[in-house]
Order: sequence, then structure tokens, then C-alpha cells
Amino acid sequence: MSEKISLKDAISIGIGGMVGGGIFAVLGLAVSLAKGGTPIAFLFAGLIALLTAYSYSKLSKRYPENGGTVKFIHQQFGNGILAGSINNLLWISYIVMLALYASAFGSYGATLIVLTGDTVLDTHILQTAIIALALSINYLSVTLVSRIESVAVVIKLIILIAFIGVGLYGFMSHPEHLVQLTPKHWESPLSLLTGGMVIFVAYEGFELIANSISDLKDREKNTEKAYFGAVGFVVILYILIAIVTVGSLPFEQIADAQDYVLAKAAEPTLGHLGFTIITITALISTFSAINATVLGSGRVNFDIAEDEELPKYFCHQYLGKPIGLLVTALLSILLVNLFNLQSISTAGSAGFLLVFGIVNYIGYKKHDILGSRKWIHIIASALCFLAFVSLIIQQFSTNKTGVIVSLSIILSCFILEFIYKKTVLNT
Repeated sequence: MSEKISLKDAISIGIGGMVGGGIFAVLGLAVSLAKGGTPIAFLFAGLIALLTAYSYSKLSKRYPENGGTVKFIHQQFGNGILAGSINNLLWISYIVMLALYASAFGSYGATLIVLTGDTVLDTHILQTAIIALALSINYLSVTLVSRIESVAVVIKLIILIAFIGVGLYGFMSHPEHLVQLTPKHWESPLSLLTGGMVIFVAYEGFELIANSISDLKDREKNTEKAYFGAVGFVVILYILIAIVTVGSLPFEQIADAQDYVLAKAAEPTLGHLGFTIITITALISTFSAINATVLGSGRVNFDIAEDEELPKYFCHQYLGKPIGLLVTALLSILLVNLFNLQSISTAGSAGFLLVFGIVNYIGYKKHDILGSRKWIHIIASALCFLAFVSLIIQQFSTNKTGVIVSLSIILSCFILEFIYKKTVLNT
């Protein structure tokens, strides 16, 4: 019998999954897209996450098996081409997230660690090395991965909450940039919406709660509390971080330090010490997120292969672990070294918005069994698909590479699954 986890533990899993590398990777990008309306952009993305959490909570309570999203999709679509395509998209989206976290680690790390004297080269070296290190730790000990994540969650939350407190206090002595938060410095409503969607990846981690629901104490009573407690806390945390950042630095400095802006925002009040503390926090957070994502995505890959939605090759083991761990890490290294942050973030957000839109639709189709309000499911699904379309349209004018990468990943998942099911499994 597995040990039961408390409501507090389940909320911690969700918070740890969300407040990983995402906020450190995409905050500067969010400000570049939404300007003074960045807190509103995080609110838009947070509302979609909250609505989607409703579907996840109802589905998790009804189908509390390990596997989470993968199992929900099987419950609705069986084990055919559509289900396989969606589950493969989920796996690839995790690979994109891994690349996003590694991108953030490299950008922050290069501000403290000088390896070659070339910042760009140092960033690429650090991005690659941190994924390789996380892969090694996953091969060494899964227990060690869990311990790193547990310690990292506490450290990053304490420091981020302190950052907010110090930043708000600093407004009293440095109020000159607060005007940037006023509506006249906001981008258009469409830009605020799409800005929120580009950074939606910062919220996707609540999906990890689904994998622990089967072990949750008082599941009937605590499932919704776990999801809404985690997502609600993180929405408030992100909005406050955005307010402090935009209110601390002029837009020009935010643009110059886009890849490590959270550390830069600590400088006006705490000087270089603040910059260093936040940078170290970013390294700890992104490292723990990379560790956990390598483990989680490797398991998703294995589950999908067991269900014959990927070749049985992915059920094989290498050095005692599923080969999917190694494949996932290698693909993420390739991705992070080939594409920029905005393209990676767009691809990750697009993938998860599509998957979450489908999960919300499943909640709508099964609302009778779930005992849930179907209008919440359908609104959540519609918003996810609308956000996906808006993201693709808006980004196409400014970031064609990101859109091409996103659509290519999605189409490849469907085409390759179709070929696999029609040829390999039928031979």
C-alpha cells in the first residue's frame, strides 16, 4: 500500500509544478508583450488555469488512477489514433517545457558563471549541462529527485515571497516607475490576452496533481481543495511578482535583461546582493523543475508506449530506467539549442492549451458521471481553444518561427500516430 499524502502535500505538488522554471523564464517575455498590463496578462492566463483546474478536479476524483491526463483521454477516446495523438502531444509539450526551464537556467547562470567569456556560448553550455546533470540524477535515484524538489519548493517560495515584500516596500523609496502600471501603459486587449497565452506555460504544472490523487487522504473532500488551493495561490503570487517587476524597473531595462529580469528587478532595493540571491533562486528552481520534468515526462512516455500509442521500443530500459528518459533529455537539448525563448514558450503554451481544451471538453461530455456543471467545462474548453487560435494568429506576425514550430509539433503528433497505427500495428 502506498503511503497516503495530505491535502498540504497535494497543494505543494501543484505549487512546485507551477512555480518551477516557468516564472523565471517567461516574466521578461510577458513584459515585452504586455508592458504595464503584465499583471492583467498573468490574470488572464490564471483564469483559464482555474477553470481548467475545475475539469481536472472532477475527472481526478472520478478516475483517480496514476497517469492523470493520459487516463482521462483514454476514458473518452479509447485507444485509437486521436487518443494516441493527444497523448503524444502531451509528451512533446513536456519536452518543450524542459527546454524552457533549461533556457532560463542558462540565461540566469551565465550572469554569475563565466566559462568561456562568450555569454551566448556559456548560456548554451549551461543549458545542455543542466539537462545532462538532471538525467544523471534521475538514473542515479528517483528518491533524490523527490528530495531536491521538496527542498527547492520551500527555498523558492520563501525567497519569492520575500522578493514581493521587499519590492512593495521599495516602492515607498523608489516610486518613479509605478506609473508604468497605469492603463495608459498597457498594450491593447488582444495583446494582453495573447501575452497571457504565451506565458501560459507558467501555470501548466498543476496537471501534476492528477498523478497523486489516488494517494490523497479524504479524496472526495480534498481533491477540489488541492487544485484550487495550488492554482489560486500561484495566480496571486504571479500577479504580485509582475506588479513588483514592472513597478521597479523602466521598460528599457526590462527589455535589456529580458532573460533574467526577475533578478534585475531586485537590484533597485537590494543592489547586487538582491540580484545574486534571485539568480541563485532561479538556478535552484529551474534545476528542480528540470529534474521533476525529466522524471514525469519519462513516465508519460512509458505509459503511452505501454498503451501502444508509441513503439514498444519506449518500454525498453537503459541502465535500469525507461529509454524514454534518455530520449526526452536528448530532444530537449536539441530544442533549447536550436530555438529562442519566445519560440519555445509559444510552442509549450500552444501544446498545453490544446491538451487542456480537450480535457475540458472531456469534462463537458462526462458531466453527468462527474456530477459537475457542464457550463464551466464548456466555457473552459472554449477559452482554451480561443486562446490557442489567438496565440497562433498574434504570434504569426511577430514570431513566425515559434508558430511554425508549434504547428509542426502538433501536426507531427497526429501524422506519425496515424502512420504508426495504420502500418506498424497492423503488420
